[in-house]
This record gives sequence, C-alpha cells and structure tokens, in this order.
Amino acid sequence: MAASPTPRPTSKTVAEANGWPGADELGDWAARHAIDQDLAPIGIACSGGADSVALLLAAHARWPGRCVALHVHHGLQEAADGFEACVRELAASLGMPVHVARVDARHAPGQSPEDAARLARYSALAELAKRQGLGWVLLAQHGDDQAETVLLALSRGAGLPGLAAMPEAFERHGQRFGRPWLGVPAHSLREALIARDQRFVDDPSNGDERYTRNRIRSQLMPAWAHAFPGYRAALARSASHAAQAQRLLDELASIDLLATGEPPRIAALQGLARDRQANALRHWLRRVHGVAPSTAQLDELLDQVHACRTRGHAIRIKVADGFVQRDGECLAYTPSV
Repeated sequence: MAASPTPRPTSKTVAEANGWPGADELGDWAARHAIDQDLAPIGIACSGGADSVALLLAAHARWPGRCVALHVHHGLQEAADGFEACVRELAASLGMPVHVARVDARHAPGQSPEDAARLARYSALAELAKRQGLGWVLLAQHGDDQAETVLLALSRGAGLPGLAAMPEAFERHGQRFGRPWLGVPAHSLREALIARDQRFVDDPSNGDERYTRNRIRSQLMPAWAHAFPGYRAALARSASHAAQAQRLLDELASIDLLATGEPPRIAALQGLARDRQANALRHWLRRVHGVAPSTAQLDELLDQVHACRTRGHAIRIKVADGFVQRDGECLAYTPSV
C-alpha cells in the first residue's frame, strides 16, 4: 500500500533538518525540483552505510511522515543480512515504512561486478518505488563519490558523458531519482553520525582494492587532497561544465538527425562534417538503442560511411552486443540474437 502524502515541511521540521550536514543542500535541491509542491511520498535508498543513514535521518527530519526507506539486498556477501537489519532497525525507530528487494547481482562473463550490482540496484529501487507510488527516490552519493567518478572517467579516457559524472536528477526505468548531496563531503556525514552515536554499518568490500573505485579512494584521492585541497569542488565544477557541453552536443545531434532521418540516411550523413557525423551517430545509438560505440568502433564506422559510394557497399561494425550495418540507403542497429 502506498504511503500517504503529507503536508509540506513546517518551519519547525525544516529547522530540525538544518541540524544535519548537507541540510542546506537538501533544501536547495528540493526547491530546484519542486519537491515540497509535489507532496508525493519520497523513497530514501538506504544501504545501512553512513551516507545513506545520514540521508535517511536528514530527509525524515525535513519531511516527517512522508519518507519511505528502500533497501536492496544484493546477497553478495555474508554481511548483507546485517545491512538489512540495520536499515529495518533505523526505520522502525523513526516509525518509517521500509521495503526490501532481494536481487541476484552476480555479474555475467565480461561484466564488472560493480556494473552488475548497480544495474540490479536501480532496477530493484525503481520497482519498489512504483509499487509504493513514490514520487522520487533519493540517493546518498556525495561530493567524494562525484570526485571519484570524474577521476574514474579520466582514467578510462572517457568522453563528455563520462566526465559529466553523476547528474543530480535523472529518470531510469520510469522512476525519478535524485542526488541532493553531490556537493557534500563524506567526512561531514560520518562525523555527524558519530557525534550523535548513531549506528551505521561499514561495507567490508569498500576496502577491497581489487575494485578500481576503492583504489582511487584509498590511493589517488589522498594525493589529490594533499596537492590540491579544494579538488572536490574543482572536479564538481569540471563535471558541471562537461554536462553543459554534452547537453549542447545533444541538441546539435537532434538537429542533425532531423535532417538525416532516423535511422540515419547514409547520403545525408556524408553531407555533415566528420565530427558532426560522429556526434549524431553516437547520440542515435545511445538514445534509440541504449548502446555506446568505443572510439575505435566509431572511427571505423565513420570510415565506412565515407567510403560508402556504391549500391553494393556493405557496412557491418560491431557495437556493444550487436552490429551497425547498412540497410538499403540507411544505417540500422541489430542486437545479437
């Protein structure tokens, strides 16, 4: 049964929420996305870790009676039952409903464990939220997570979509998600919980340096902090600039695809400069088919488009789990069966 909408926060509840680090950021984010005018119940994704416990408490203080705790049990480690128990205990102490999804987050061959867990988590959270009629699901990613994401993108040679890092609001599986704390440092959240003697759990996998993010967190970020004390805010600004530039490129791609058609006509693509061809094709593949070509794949595709001047010229380029190929006068994407 869906949680009942409650009135917008009073000055008293807002004052209580302001006792938490990140309260100003939470309020500013809520204002930007008209959360207090919506009045739908709000889901808080809570793993039991320090960041999500802090968000659950801050959101409950701001919107008492309106929040719902959501927990995803990945089943990947023995400590998982303890995470769920911590969330249930906290939600019960607040008189807050809690809903748990159990997922199989094991990764497929060739897939990273982090990606598999993330995909399973978002799908499960969206399903829980839709069942409960929630307007938003809030996530506790913070400024350190955003900095890690930018550094990870740089280490992989990512383009603008990767350098733009995590958006503060997005939609996935038909559900709205929000990240109100992308400008809040992690240490302030943990310190606030410790000062209040508030229980939370530490994920043992966070110390496993087989995972790239953990190596960035333990080795690279301390060096950046020593050399550039304000690096978190600087990387966040860079991510914001990249996101703005990507939005402009998406607008240009939409204009060009109006001219080439969808699926794009090869002759019309050939009338564009190579960089605009690349931008339009990348946008088409991502938006329509949900796939992203590698740099090498896209370069090969552009070479084939340029060379395609005769009726019998074939195009077939591997992209993700399928192929971009010629279909008459147009390009088409066909997933592997």
